[in-house]
Amino acid sequence: MNEHVIVSLAGIGLLAILCQWLAWWLKLPAILFLLLVGVAAGPLTGWLDPDAIFGELLVPFVSLSVAVILFEGSLTLRFDQIRGLERVVRNLITSGLLVTWVVTALATRGLLGFSWQMSFLFGAIVVVTGPTVVVPMLRAVRPSASIANILRWEGIVIDPIGALLAVLVFNFIISGQDGGVAPTLITFGRILLTGALMGAAAGYFFGVVLRNHWLPEFLHNVATLCFVFTVFTAANLLEHESGLLAVTVMGLWLGNMKNVPMGDILDFKESLSVLLISGLFIILAARIEFAQLYQLGWAAIGVLAVMQFVARPLKILVSTIGSSLKWRERAMISWIAPRGIVAAAVSAVFAPRLQEAGYAEAALIVPLTFIIIIGTVVIQSATSRPLANALKVSEPEPKGLLIIGANRVARAIADALRERGFRTLLADTSWENVRAARMEGLSTYFGNPVSQHADRHLDLVGIGGLLALSPHTDLNALATLRYRSEFGESRLFALAPSPEKSGQEVRKRAAMHRGSHLFAADATYGKLASLLGKDAEIRATQLTGTFGFADYLAQYGSRVLPLFAIDSRDRLHMFTVERLLRPDADWTVIGLIQSDGARAPGPTKE
Repeated sequence: MNEHVIVSLAGIGLLAILCQWLAWWLKLPAILFLLLVGVAAGPLTGWLDPDAIFGELLVPFVSLSVAVILFEGSLTLRFDQIRGLERVVRNLITSGLLVTWVVTALATRGLLGFSWQMSFLFGAIVVVTGPTVVVPMLRAVRPSASIANILRWEGIVIDPIGALLAVLVFNFIISGQDGGVAPTLITFGRILLTGALMGAAAGYFFGVVLRNHWLPEFLHNVATLCFVFTVFTAANLLEHESGLLAVTVMGLWLGNMKNVPMGDILDFKESLSVLLISGLFIILAARIEFAQLYQLGWAAIGVLAVMQFVARPLKILVSTIGSSLKWRERAMISWIAPRGIVAAAVSAVFAPRLQEAGYAEAALIVPLTFIIIIGTVVIQSATSRPLANALKVSEPEPKGLLIIGANRVARAIADALRERGFRTLLADTSWENVRAARMEGLSTYFGNPVSQHADRHLDLVGIGGLLALSPHTDLNALATLRYRSEFGESRLFALAPSPEKSGQEVRKRAAMHRGSHLFAADATYGKLASLLGKDAEIRATQLTGTFGFADYLAQYGSRVLPLFAIDSRDRLHMFTVERLLRPDADWTVIGLIQSDGARAPGPTKE
């Protein structure tokens, strides 16, 4: 028995990683493969039996996992990043959420014959979308920036709110057995008060601990996890079912505190979220019984259809009244609303408890939730891109650039490109670099650009290429590998490694690198940073019929390092070691030019 448990746990981990890799390779939401693997391992073959493996620990494990996932989601919310979208997003998570909840509950009641209690509980469970499924879909669809930002923020914000709504409905059902609406309302108030106060206090306390460095860095990761578990448990002990709200408020408070070092925590929760989400989907899918699916029948597909074609469009109609969104944009937003891990996990937490309380229909909530998850993900993944093209709301050929690094070199190059109308997004793990870039008005991402967190939260709308300008050769190489499938090998560019590297190490980096080396063979990060420190300037020069590229090189000689060229059709070209680039008349050349007496790195081969 012990050997079977060990084999099962190891198998879940291996299958989870394989599903994540396959999803990354095919550019599809990982949830599709995780659910298919879970069904195959569970009811189809009988190899995986989560109830036998975990026993009484299954529900506590799912509960703690949901707590960590909600903390992770709320920790990434920044109030300053939602400026300009506040009204639509606010409507989506308030009045729009209520529309989805009521319409879904009515459809469940009418088509499946569920009791009103179970209908409204199921409606509350599936009001959530989620960044784990929305973000991969947006990357494949590439809708306009307004659509992408609204959907991404809705997915992040609505997860904890939807989970809280489900908690409140659950408590209404349970407390309703004890008699009267008044006790239920009192219970609701206690849950809100306990969760909000404890979460805020915990978030502030832990933020102060981190800000004042009372905790060594090597303990940041594990201490955060243990503290989340402690807050969740303590809140539930004080007021039953207030733990999810407490950890959500804690993450929101902590994530918006100033001068709190979050780098280690962000990295840690990224890896933990991948493990929990992947394993949880497989485990929960393995518990589905085909008999329950047969019992739901075609009426479950009817509920899915109502949610897709009635509830979602009506929600968007109500939420976007008075907004500047065009009807095409509203139609696109109305189509994309895949359900994710929070819906699956919350249903798995509440269903067993309701069954114990005597609600037989509760056994059907989990399989019905999975039908909605699979249906929304499959339908929307297959149709969203053609629909975006038909509505003409997809981005044109992306001209922007993701820049690895927000250092001095990266900021100077990004500023030069911005002046010529090209969007740049600088990604760095150094808060000092990110803060300096933001002070210069540049768009930034604070975090590891090759992490799971970047997969979920890095906004690549309008981004079509990569410039790896980090002083760390390993990071540049990993970034070119990570974004090869995203942009294509021809759109990957990185600085050459430092010459002091050994020959074997240089060959190793070259083998890892899948792209072109920027500017010149000796244009390393150290060389460029040194030149900028000596008052070198990045200037744009317009070529003409009488002043061509050869004249440009002759005028500046060794003092110029050509960086980019913009052709007459406003397309950006890179000067690289591998590519022979000859700008024509009417092109604009952007180069790093030294003052007299200084010599830039060798220009690109002619």
